[in-house]
Amino acid sequence: MNWIQKIANIRSKVMGMNERNLSFIYPNNSRKNYKYADDKCLTKSILHQHQIACPTTYAVIDSIGKIEQAWQSVSEWNEFVIKPAKGAGGKGIMILKKKEGLWHSQGNVISDHEVCTHIANVIFGIYSFGDSDVALIEEYVRPHRIFHQIFPEGVPDIRIILLKGVPLMGMLRMPTRQSNGKANLHQGGLGIGIDMTTGRLKDAYDGEKHIAFHPDTQNPVAGITLPHWDEIIAMSVMAAQNFPLDYLGVDLVIDDRKGPMIMELNVRPGLGIQLANREGLKEALERIENQKTIK
Repeated sequence: MNWIQKIANIRSKVMGMNERNLSFIYPNNSRKNYKYADDKCLTKSILHQHQIACPTTYAVIDSIGKIEQAWQSVSEWNEFVIKPAKGAGGKGIMILKKKEGLWHSQGNVISDHEVCTHIANVIFGIYSFGDSDVALIEEYVRPHRIFHQIFPEGVPDIRIILLKGVPLMGMLRMPTRQSNGKANLHQGGLGIGIDMTTGRLKDAYDGEKHIAFHPDTQNPVAGITLPHWDEIIAMSVMAAQNFPLDYLGVDLVIDDRKGPMIMELNVRPGLGIQLANREGLKEALERIENQKTIK
């Protein structure tokens, strides 16, 4: 096979952005229904309605005048997360932990005034493409202890991409020091492919190459099997069946106390999952269709 044939073979299996939009997102998702994934408040209301596990909401702040009262009401908790309801890519997320009576964020002491200013910025839409937004305050997820074997900081999450309720591909997004504890790939997180049958992790992709270990700890990644894998797949399918979106990404976390929970949905899941798995989404779809034919 010459290099031209090799390129043609790769293109036949890997999905590009234009093809994702034209062949998967637009035909399968009506634009009027994007809001159910783009607005975390709407997402959580549907998850609650169908008794699908998600982090507990402590406060919803939709105006500047409600900030002070809401902040006082949640200050009894020792750790929680502030996030924009319409934010994307991890922007605007603030993790707060109380130590010796002081609030800390990313290892630094932060004042009540700074927190309230951040909430105001969320409401003003600074992290939501300029539109006014709502600030959510919800429980902090304590990552399952298995993730400490890889990297003990931040909250890893799992993305499952589904088409018409069928899981196509999965990826673990693992924080690094570069990503400041966030799992988003474009902020420096790792993308780790997952065997969809077993939940077993593949090599990690660091944005340039595949590696079998975490770059900060040198701890092995490949070969670890995720706990609760069957439950994770079942929750992803249940979410897909109860949202009016036929092509979507379901983002989940595994809490050490409560097990799997859905964090959010994504109507435009990124294509980096293909690099993490060394497999194209079209190739995954073909594989699933072949499995159905064999059965």
